[in-house]
Amino acid sequence: MAHIDAVFMRTIIKNQASRAFGVLAAAVFFLAGCAMTTKMDNGPSAFEMPSPGTIISGSTGQPVSFDAMLADLLTAAVVYVGEKHTAPGHHEIQLRIIQALHPQSPQLAVAMEMFDRSYQAVLTRWSDGQLDEEGFLRSSHWYANWRFDYALYRDILEYIRVHQIRLVALNLPVNIPPKIRVGGIEHLSPYEKGFLPAQIDTTFAAHREYAQKIFGMHDFKTGAKFDDFYLAQCVWEDVMAESVAEITDTDRIVVLAGNGHIQYKYGIPERAFKRNALPYRTIYQASPGEEVDPSIADYVFVPSR
Repeated sequence: MAHIDAVFMRTIIKNQASRAFGVLAAAVFFLAGCAMTTKMDNGPSAFEMPSPGTIISGSTGQPVSFDAMLADLLTAAVVYVGEKHTAPGHHEIQLRIIQALHPQSPQLAVAMEMFDRSYQAVLTRWSDGQLDEEGFLRSSHWYANWRFDYALYRDILEYIRVHQIRLVALNLPVNIPPKIRVGGIEHLSPYEKGFLPAQIDTTFAAHREYAQKIFGMHDFKTGAKFDDFYLAQCVWEDVMAESVAEITDTDRIVVLAGNGHIQYKYGIPERAFKRNALPYRTIYQASPGEEVDPSIADYVFVPSR
């Protein structure tokens, strides 16, 4: 659902309950949304981001224009745009990037962490203009699965529907990763195992090290084992990477996911690349004043809000 985006550590905002995973273990998927913004070992030093609207190149650490970034994005087959789920400005930037890429990509696909793959038929109906907003919310069980205010994503999804852009579900059902965390894969039902990715890679050393730091920050009363905790995270990343890799017959793919799933590329991006070998770019969205290692992504974007 990169950064890692705190899907399970979020405060309830405007009476919207935190995502369904949260009821099982608040810290389990801290990895998903709230990125570690200090530098990685041997990486460039963290620095305080400049004013809102600034874009920083991850390779040089220097500001670049939106047009310069866009020219580079147009050389990639997959563009990952991260987010803090509750930040309206992050979703505005995502829409801006989709709108900028779409004219050059008539067969554009938008893939979203917010939906699990069992809802793909609903997303296809939305893209085809067969559902109105109420029907979409009810059919996708938005407030049972994702739960964040739909208004945050409305403009993006309306643009997709109006322009009949292919919309792709990335995720697996929300109840599966917490079960892996407390019981491993072997105790899932055959039905639940059917949602798992064909390959699960636990060999990304930097990703594992980061997960260990997060795991060590929390006192799990369930007797959780780190290996299960990390396996659950890798299942989550790999199922989304597999979903990206299975998207074919497109000019370009824009992936919308929490910052934590794209930071340092060890979440979805490199796992998808191992499957499809398509060139990609990553955009991490920072908050004003946030200290971010420039190498956290190809570009660090500071929205206005």
